[in-house]
Amino acid sequence: MPARNHKQWMAAPNLKDGEWIDSRVYTDQAIFDEELEKIFKNAWIPVCHESELPKAYDFRTTSIANEPVIVCRGPDNEVRAFLNVCPHRGMLIERRPSGSFYEGQPSGNPKRMTCMFHAWQFDMKGNCVYISREKEGYQDRLPKESVGLRRLRCEVKFGGFVWVNLNDNPVDLEEWAGKPFECLRKTLDAEPMEVFHYHKAIVNTNYKLWHDTNCEFYHDFMHYHNRVTGFNDAYFARKNEAFEHGHIVVGTFEVNYDQYEGFESRAGLSFPHLPPNQWYMIDLFPGMNFNLRGSALRCDVVTPLGPDKVMIEFRGLGLKRDTPEERQTRINHHNSIWGPFGRNLHEDLIGVQGQGTTMRPGSESRRVLHGRQENQTIHDENGMRHYYAEWGKWMNRLPSNPEAPFTQVAVAAE
Repeated sequence: MPARNHKQWMAAPNLKDGEWIDSRVYTDQAIFDEELEKIFKNAWIPVCHESELPKAYDFRTTSIANEPVIVCRGPDNEVRAFLNVCPHRGMLIERRPSGSFYEGQPSGNPKRMTCMFHAWQFDMKGNCVYISREKEGYQDRLPKESVGLRRLRCEVKFGGFVWVNLNDNPVDLEEWAGKPFECLRKTLDAEPMEVFHYHKAIVNTNYKLWHDTNCEFYHDFMHYHNRVTGFNDAYFARKNEAFEHGHIVVGTFEVNYDQYEGFESRAGLSFPHLPPNQWYMIDLFPGMNFNLRGSALRCDVVTPLGPDKVMIEFRGLGLKRDTPEERQTRINHHNSIWGPFGRNLHEDLIGVQGQGTTMRPGSESRRVLHGRQENQTIHDENGMRHYYAEWGKWMNRLPSNPEAPFTQVAVAAE
């Protein structure tokens, strides 16, 4: 069949409703702004792991939907989250990505969060405990008790991850993600874990395009390592299982690492309660991924920066009780696949950045196909159809025509 002219290129594909989407969902600024407001300000986000806050007064900063967030561990060992914003003049309180409040800073006292602008201070529960020249400036008109930090919903759950929600009344975290995590809950909660690897990448692509790569394995043809170690009957038989709220769980199978030159079995460091060399994956709406390859757990979290730009944070985790030798082996196992120069990760990033190159803001809209049907097995694209059906509900936009309101009937092919 010859190449298509423009009219043919722009025509709707001969597929069922829900099996393709309009690329404007990746490129339109108004849609992106609406996603931050409707989705990211209401979803549970795993902003870090409790092992990154090992001591009282430790903290980490991040952002959700353009809102700066600080997470800290109090002297009572509780992990809490707040907007990283001073209620006085809207100044960013803490500029460091991580650290400790235990020691005093040049502009503040020990064990206090201090806004360097005017020296207001807050404790680890978000209470305002000091206003410089309080009596002179405010007399009795503005008591400290009325200007605490904006607290956020925060829970430590599912293997020690710290979850934050900007909405004061969100869906309960257990209801939100409990069922998808059932396949790994016993393993992740068996004993304390610890982050041993962290890096982040800013990629010129839409955050949903990155999440798409975790929702389908048809792109494993791009990964030589995966083809060599996994293309067998068990690989092709596993299924993508859809859950409420847009989440997906990818079925397990045994990875044959020793089939790849220079690699060896990873059975000796399997996580608790797992058969050797197993691979589990949990994809959470709107863009989080938990990927356990036997000896190492990887967690991805997306922070959308624009229609064509996303920051992805990658964490690798092992068991806290690891010996130095075991920890180094886990690090080697993790980084040989998922580190910045690992066997798989760079290929995934090249793939989604290639999509980002063709789908920049202002580019012509086109049809993106999600129509593979293989009985919900690993190369079926049902994971993406499920994701975009959920996206349509949150956004009240039809993925195949984002100017039209969402209807469940229109994505019945999910």
